[in-house]
Amino acid sequence: MTRLRIVPRSLFGRMLAIAALSTGIALLFAGVTIGHVLERFVTRGLDERLDAQVAVLARAVRPNGSLDRMRAIDLPEFGEPRSDWSWQVEGPAGRFDSGITPPPTVSKPAPTIPPPPPVLPRSEERRLPPGPGGQEDRQIYPGEARDRSGERLHSRTLDVATPRGMVTITAIGPRRIVEEPLREAMIPLLGSLALLGAGLALATLVQLRFGLRPLRDLRTSLAAVRAGTERHVPDDQPGELQPLVAELNALIDQNAAGLAHARQHVANLAHGLKTPLAALSLKLAEANADADVRDMVDQIDRRVRHHLGRARADATGGARTRTPIAPAVADLVAVLHRIHADRPMTVDVEIPDDLAVRIDPQDLDEMIGNLLDNAWSHARSALSITANPIDGTVTLEIADDGEGLDDTAMTQAVLPGRRLDERGDGHGFGLSITRELAELNGGTVTLDRSPVLGGLLVRLTLPQRS
Repeated sequence: MTRLRIVPRSLFGRMLAIAALSTGIALLFAGVTIGHVLERFVTRGLDERLDAQVAVLARAVRPNGSLDRMRAIDLPEFGEPRSDWSWQVEGPAGRFDSGITPPPTVSKPAPTIPPPPPVLPRSEERRLPPGPGGQEDRQIYPGEARDRSGERLHSRTLDVATPRGMVTITAIGPRRIVEEPLREAMIPLLGSLALLGAGLALATLVQLRFGLRPLRDLRTSLAAVRAGTERHVPDDQPGELQPLVAELNALIDQNAAGLAHARQHVANLAHGLKTPLAALSLKLAEANADADVRDMVDQIDRRVRHHLGRARADATGGARTRTPIAPAVADLVAVLHRIHADRPMTVDVEIPDDLAVRIDPQDLDEMIGNLLDNAWSHARSALSITANPIDGTVTLEIADDGEGLDDTAMTQAVLPGRRLDERGDGHGFGLSITRELAELNGGTVTLDRSPVLGGLLVRLTLPQRS
């Protein structure tokens, strides 16, 4: 069952998720804050209109708590018929209202004891002139209500103390005066915040792409080191990556030193085993020892050569340098001409002088030497050696004019110890070691029939090095 991962695995995904979350929270906070500020700003205009009506009514309150209708002037909009603007005065002398529309019931404090005003921002506090009782610094406070149709209303209330008791004055206006401008302002505001969010998202993507580019370059450099085209990772890196690059280069040097030590150890082991075995074989030959004993020594020698070849092949993974092909082939052909002086051979070589492969010179000599020796042993009178670059690789083809092999024999020919021709001194490990060396260096070995000479065609493909 696959578990859902909340945290992305990649650094890019994690940084993008954090940036998206923080940007979303910031934009939400900005939208709420700006909306609140706009609401307070628009509400202040409504409060000022209601407070003006309250102030007019406060001056019309008589000392006995009644309302002087002659002084209770309706300000604009409060005296319009069918209007949602209204006022009411309630005190010991009764209840008075604007008379335009029945005013809604607005929650208010008990008339006998003036309650403490609610805690409001300083911008919503109002100071009105002294009332009939001479009280100064009176505070007006807001309220909310609904009319009979359910529309929201906004009110401002003032308590005026008179000799006969407390008089409560309330001015009421429609809440839509605040909501409609706020809605008209919030639509473009939200659109602007959306555009801002899109711009920030694009900027975040560009920032992450640019900021994480050194990591992609580091991966490319490591791939070049692994492929053998570079020896070290470049030191010119951002400050945060320089310690990592230094450790990587130190690890590369350590592996190279270990590889060199392993190769030297293999060479010493080969020398230490081959010499005693060769001396033992000579002693047995001189003593006319039993054939079975000589065969057992010969088997030991074959096995030692095979496993030392494999050990040496395993130690070649990191030592890949630029090795020209033409000089290696020319040297090996010259050596084989001397070894097989009794069998004159026409060798046609077509290899560009500047063609090189990414492989250790010793490995290249061993592979080409095995293939040339095998071809020389089975050819009648002619060999053909060509090499051409193909899509970042080099294909070396060695063909002879011998009898060749069928498909089944070609498959068995690369098996360790398998000899399809029991004549000669070979032990049957040359092709298998060549194939292992080629694969360890990123190449391949394939067998085919030569369309020109008619014999066996061996293709050795290796990585090219410019």
